This record gives sequence, structure tokens and C-alpha cells, in this order.
Amino acid sequence: MRYALGEYPPASRHQEAQGLAPCRKDRGTPGARQGHRPNRPRTGARPWTGAIPRLWRTRESHLRGSHFTRRGGSDPRAGPVLTVYADSSVFVSLYLPDVHSATARGWTTGSTRLWFSPLHAAEFFHAVAQQVFYRKISRTDADKVFDDLRRDRLAGLWLETAVPDSAFEVCGDLGRRYGPKLGVRTLDSLHIACALELKTQRFLTFDDRQRKLAKAAGLALR
Repeated sequence: MRYALGEYPPASRHQEAQGLAPCRKDRGTPGARQGHRPNRPRTGARPWTGAIPRLWRTRESHLRGSHFTRRGGSDPRAGPVLTVYADSSVFVSLYLPDVHSATARGWTTGSTRLWFSPLHAAEFFHAVAQQVFYRKISRTDADKVFDDLRRDRLAGLWLETAVPDSAFEVCGDLGRRYGPKLGVRTLDSLHIACALELKTQRFLTFDDRQRKLAKAAGLALR
């Protein structure tokens, strides 16, 4: 969405997705090295499952297996639930491998629950589609990412919410108060306004200006 509104230069918001070959190498896929038998998996090796890591599979083992039920409820043994608001770029890094993916996964483990609104969905779809447009990933890979998000939402992994009615007014006030000093953009301010209105306990973002605005607005950061 931010690209469509012209607020960003192309591909400036999200990190470049990793290609097919790096994923095969990182996942330990057998190559053409001497002495390897491709039909006999190595002992203890994890099979390669595709170019795009499926969050559905990863979070099934790390979150639902230890802290969440199938319906998305928190396991009482995991401690108090921490409601967190993340910028859309964090969700993109969770579903598409990039330089921020490891950090994003670390932010969302344990009893953390992330808010997810139509604003997140709109930006997420545009960000992934941009990766296809610039030929960073294929259309098939993008469709798999979209399907993974759909399945996770149906499973209740994210805390679904509408954009609060008062968020736009708060967004305008943030721009008036902090825009001249921080140079914040409309949608950056709108995310922070949503976080404030939802009374989130923590705000997550990879964007420096957005972090400064969140801090100025009184939000706790990770």
C-alpha cells in the first residue's frame, strides 16, 4: 500500500527475499559433492521443504506446540500473554526470508500475541507482490505465502482486529506534533496510532523513524 501511495521508493520498505539457491544451501540440501548418494538422506539431516519457508510449519512447532492451542489460545504454563503491535514489515519478514527474519521470529516466540488488522493485510499483500514485480520471488512462491497467511489467520494465530475508529484522528495529531522533527510518513503514524488505541504492551518495527515516533508517543519498544 505504501508503494502504491508513492510514499516509498521501490523496494525500500522490505528486505530482498532470498532466492532459491541460498535457501537450498542454508537448509542443508544435499548438493553435488563427491561421494554423496542423493537417494539416501544423511543421518540427522533435515529434508529441504521448499524455497520459501512456511511460517505455518515453523510456528506450528515453535508456538502452537509449546505455547498455543489450535484455536490460538495461550497455554497458561507459558505465563501472561503479551499483546504486541508490529509494523507490517515484521509480518513480511516472518513469511519471506530476509535479513530480518531471524529477529522477527525471536520477537514473536513465547506468549507473545500480535495484533493483525486490515491495514496489515493490505500492506502485506502489496509488499509480497512487489517482490514478484521485481523478480525476487516467483508468482507461485507469492501464492504460497498468501495461502500460509490465510491458514494462520483461520487458525487464530494472530489477534484479528479492525482499525480503531479514532486511529485516523490520532494519526493526524501525531503527524502534526512529530512530523516536522521526525519526517514520519502517514502509514507509519497510522500504525502507531492503532497501537496506542489498542493499548498494546509493545511495538515492533525495523524502521528507525517509526521507532523514534513510537518512543516519543510513549510506546514500549523491543
